[in-house]
Order: sequence, then structure tokens, then C-alpha cells
Amino acid sequence: MALAIFDLDNTLLGGDSDYLWGRYLAENGIVDPQVYHDTNLAYYNDYQAGQLDINAFLQFVFEPLAQNRMEDLLSWRADYLQQKILPIILPKGRDLIEKHRQQGDTLLIITATNSFLTTPIAELLGIENLIATDPEMLEGRYTGKVLGVPSFQHGKVIRLQHWMMEHRQDLSGSYFYSDSHNDLPLLEQVDTPIAVDPDPKLAEVARQRDWKILSLRE
Repeated sequence: MALAIFDLDNTLLGGDSDYLWGRYLAENGIVDPQVYHDTNLAYYNDYQAGQLDINAFLQFVFEPLAQNRMEDLLSWRADYLQQKILPIILPKGRDLIEKHRQQGDTLLIITATNSFLTTPIAELLGIENLIATDPEMLEGRYTGKVLGVPSFQHGKVIRLQHWMMEHRQDLSGSYFYSDSHNDLPLLEQVDTPIAVDPDPKLAEVARQRDWKILSLRE
């Protein structure tokens, strides 16, 4: 069985789950709407430009997790999934997942977005294996700190290596689907790198290296 690895945001989803969580918090007055929106947008632009300070971003995005009760966070998350995520799950993404499932491949989502948000999204997509950035938890509350290596850029390679050792998997015959040039470190590791609705930088690299370019958008 080969590994079929999927990025999440702007790959299987027609949007960015992390950014949309920030939008949800701002729209519902859980955070200061204007300040949070402006900061969230600035970080998103940095990400797209390949200039994101991941540690500063995680400190920003984990703050609402640390400042609120788990009961409230879970209620907000359920509402957010209905409002923001279900409408952007791409049907062709589901078809692609099912194609690899029928081939008997091992399905894995690897994403920089935190596991609080992405665990239920992976469940919605029917994918059991998830590597995401993990927020630290202590005595049932989030601390606002990151646990371990963020699943971002080369950190995705590190986290995948650990996961493969734990699950006795390797990259023989592997696929990785991503939209972002931030994922080049991992795209360069797999047997079949596939650029999905790629950003301009990734599209250029994919053309230069003769990688497959795929669209999952309607």
C-alpha cells in the first residue's frame, strides 16, 4: 500500500481553514473584530509570500484557544464547521480521496493548521491519519504554546518521518498533493508530487520539473 498524502487548505478545501477560523471568531465578537481580522490577513499574506514567521503566527492563533473554556471552544468549532468548512469541501477532492482509497492506498492529511481545527475536518473527509500542528494542553486547557515541531515547510518532512517510523510506512510509490510552494520540502521527497491548483511559485516549479498539475475546483 502506497501513501497518498494530501495537504488540506486550498487543496482538498476551496479555502484556508485557519484563516476562516479567524474570520469566524471575528464575526462573532469572540475576538476584537478589526484587530484580529487585520492581523490574521497579514499573516495569511505572509504565508502566501513564503515569509510566514510560524512561531509568531502560532502564538497569535493559539491565544483564543488558551483564553476560552473548552466547552465554548467545542461549541464554536461545531458552528464553524457548519458555516465555514462544509461549504468549501471540494467534490473533486472527495473523488480523489475515494480513488486512492479504492487503490488500497494509505490516506494521510498533513497540514500546518492546528489539530484542534483539523481533526474534525479529517473526519468529515473520511481520512483517519492526520499530521497537524499540535497546540499544547495542560489539565484540560490549551496553554497557548505549540507542542513539538510545527507541521510547516520542512517541519512537515520531520513530522512525516516520525509518523512513518511509528506506523511502519515508507515513501515507496508515494503521492503528495499540495497547492503551496511552502510544501516544496515534502513535495521533493515523494515519488509522485502533484501540484493542485498551485500558487504561482509552485506552478512555476511544477512546470520546470514536469510535475503533474491538477485542478480540483469546479
